Amino acid sequence: MQHASILDLSPIVDGGTAADSLACSLDLARHAEALGYHRFWLAEHHNMPGISSAATAVVIGHVAAGTRSIRVGAGGIMLPNHSPLVIAEQFGTLETLFPGRIDLGLGRAPGSDGATARALRRYAAGADSFPQDVVELLGLLGDPGDQGAVRAIPGEGTHVPVWILGSSTFGAQLAAWLGLPFAFASHFAPQMLVPALDAYRQGFRPSAWLDRPHAMIGIGVCAAPTDAEARFLRSSQVLAFARMRTGQPGKLPRPVEDVEALVPGPVMDQVGQALSCSAVGGPDAVRRQLKALIDRYRPDEVILTGHIHDHAARKRSFTIAAEVLAGDVKAWAAA
Repeated sequence: MQHASILDLSPIVDGGTAADSLACSLDLARHAEALGYHRFWLAEHHNMPGISSAATAVVIGHVAAGTRSIRVGAGGIMLPNHSPLVIAEQFGTLETLFPGRIDLGLGRAPGSDGATARALRRYAAGADSFPQDVVELLGLLGDPGDQGAVRAIPGEGTHVPVWILGSSTFGAQLAAWLGLPFAFASHFAPQMLVPALDAYRQGFRPSAWLDRPHAMIGIGVCAAPTDAEARFLRSSQVLAFARMRTGQPGKLPRPVEDVEALVPGPVMDQVGQALSCSAVGGPDAVRRQLKALIDRYRPDEVILTGHIHDHAARKRSFTIAAEVLAGDVKAWAAA
């Protein structure tokens, strides 16, 4: 395994504001940089009262301007919501401002509901043109003269690294066909992780961007000094996910002692399955769980995420994870 990174959705916590959330994202990115994490990615979501990273390129610029060396990028941009030209211009501008530090992960999902997609002036058919839009975007970011009549300025010649994101075999097959790196959303949709990794690795074609497959998997992390405290802190994300699944999205709630009492059993089962690719507990438990996941899936990179209501506790969680990854887990993965 080569690198460990962080995925942040800029969660808006109960009792907090979007301004608080964005300030915490920058502070977390600086903390991640100091800890040696490789990338800090932000994700596009719309019409979500608990997420403030909707204008993803803007937030990436905010974070990149406030850090020095960590790679900053999108995990990801939902391309059906945008024209390839606009994204090429946005990320070409970011790469021009922060050379060598910008990543562009592309997703096929709308990142929103139907009404919000219509408000974005994008339509369901946009997902059907995703492969063609990716190819167009790659051309716009490529060498001058390759784009045809329309040019992205800034954008052309920047060669911003493009990733394909996915939670199914579709994205895996596309990434393999194009010879691009692939990131799987196993932190919330692990069911198809094995088939997707197999499809990507077996179907990969070397390209101008990569000569061999490069796969990253998402892992949820909630680490604390003790297992009991980690389970308590984790209840915020469990409760938020349950509410989203039942059509009641909101801000990230405060942790509770008995989350099972607040969530119906069938919903809790769904949440448990969705969040099963996770490491939760004290340092020893997190070490064991990360080892098991890395041994099983053999990723080239991992990207960690975790919603914790208290910002200091969230930073501490990523500190514990970094300490584990800096030691035993990288040695296990190399074995």
